[in-house]
Amino acid sequence: MTTQLTEAIDDATDRYRAATPKSLSRHEQACLVMPGGNTRTILHYDPYPVTITRGEGCIVWDLDGNPYVDFLGEYSAGLYGHSNPEISAAVKNVLDQGIVLCAPNQYELELAESLCARFPSCDQIRFCNSGTEANLLAISAAKTCTQRNKIMVFNGAYHGSVFYFGEHHSVINAPFDFVVGTFNDTDRCVELIREHREDLAAILVEPMQGSGGCIPGSREFLQTLRDMSRETGAVLIFDEVMTSRLSSGGLQHRLNIVPDMTTFGKYLGGGLTFGAFGGQKKIMEQFNPCRDDALIHPGTFNNNVLTMVAGLTGLRDIYTTQMATDHNQIGDNFRDTLQRIIEQREFPMHVSGVGSLMCIHFQRERLRNINDVDAEPRLRTLFHLEMLLSGIYTADRGYMSLSLALSPDDYLKFRDAFENFLDRFAGLIRACSAAESHRAKKTLN
Repeated sequence: MTTQLTEAIDDATDRYRAATPKSLSRHEQACLVMPGGNTRTILHYDPYPVTITRGEGCIVWDLDGNPYVDFLGEYSAGLYGHSNPEISAAVKNVLDQGIVLCAPNQYELELAESLCARFPSCDQIRFCNSGTEANLLAISAAKTCTQRNKIMVFNGAYHGSVFYFGEHHSVINAPFDFVVGTFNDTDRCVELIREHREDLAAILVEPMQGSGGCIPGSREFLQTLRDMSRETGAVLIFDEVMTSRLSSGGLQHRLNIVPDMTTFGKYLGGGLTFGAFGGQKKIMEQFNPCRDDALIHPGTFNNNVLTMVAGLTGLRDIYTTQMATDHNQIGDNFRDTLQRIIEQREFPMHVSGVGSLMCIHFQRERLRNINDVDAEPRLRTLFHLEMLLSGIYTADRGYMSLSLALSPDDYLKFRDAFENFLDRFAGLIRACSAAESHRAKKTLN
């Protein structure tokens, strides 16, 4: 099985290299001035990533002219597709009026009002430049408000480049006093919260872990965190940087669980650099510059006019309440279609996720948290390369984020490529699963 999988990956790699020589050359040049030819870790995959030169709608083209249907959607920031005409027109209009205005501008108020109207947890909002910043500032605000120090997070979580709690500990995580719980393990988390209740400032959680594999938090788990945060006085922060798109008001609206604070990013900037955090007025008022004891929150590009107008145009004019409902229903239907294809073949796989965010896993067992991952990781590598060679652009971990630009024909193209992959490598997929089961049994015995 190991030899067969290695040969399949080698064959796909050879065909990939043959199809993308200009991307290889560009990658080799980039390695001379950037470590690994990279300035954004998540975009690297073996043997090297394609260099994308342009995008239109849901199609992107690489240096060699190869087109791909984009099912990655900029890791959920690309909700509107590439060069959405309404957003592009709005941005071009303000370009002529001045880019760096160094003052409050006419768009930030409307964007703040739109966010507060949509997300139940937000009485007030402040803007920043990324989800990482948003989480950093929300944590700091919670610490100051509670006068406590400890922050509860969960295994498998990703809250930004200095808040990673995945399979391997990140030595560059921000130096907060973290308490790490097990995602979806309600009983153990209650124990941890009670153990640290006297100094627990905040509970920071993704209602669905995105980077962890699109693993939804159960309603019981998230409601318990809500109840325990109220009991202990800790601030409950929902990281909805990814999940805010999963209804008109994020997963908090879909689940009817309202946190004390919410952090935002990704698509809410209309495709431009964006971050925001909001919450109860008593927490957010700490940033009121009229106060003598105000928390200081500068940031040259916090309210940059390009992002403000792009975000406002997208949220107000395109991703309406009805559009959010319709788009996530399309996502649910697409995920169900892929799952039916898997089940018809009785393959050891499943597709996790909610709405327009999903992830393909090469194991039958549903994931409750990152501890449940036991699939052969090289199957993901093979799948990723074969889908690229079929003209489908996804993350190398099987993650997908659906854009509004995708058409029924695009979904059909993905389905055809998906079925072709499963049929071609059926024996290998089953053999890898059998080998994993055998190893698991040996470990238990």
